[in-house]
Amino acid sequence: MKTAISVEDDLMEQTDAAARELGLTRSGLVAEALRGYLRQRAQAQVTERLNQVYADDPSGEEIRLVRKLKTRVPIPDQW
Repeated sequence: MKTAISVEDDLMEQTDAAARELGLTRSGLVAEALRGYLRQRAQAQVTERLNQVYADDPSGEEIRLVRKLKTRVPIPDQW
């Protein structure tokens, strides 16, 4: 799809230079940059959602389980 966007001159010059260095077209570089940005944004949204899910205080059962798991159990001597 063709589209027109407005970009500052300095940013476009940097884009063109990076595209040349990478052997890409300007469009190819911009498309790859957008893919990377959107991938990072999606990952950040998943992280934010997980943080919201796990932000609740632990239940009594969860606290008891953690305490139980922290209890040291003697390991029988194998000798």
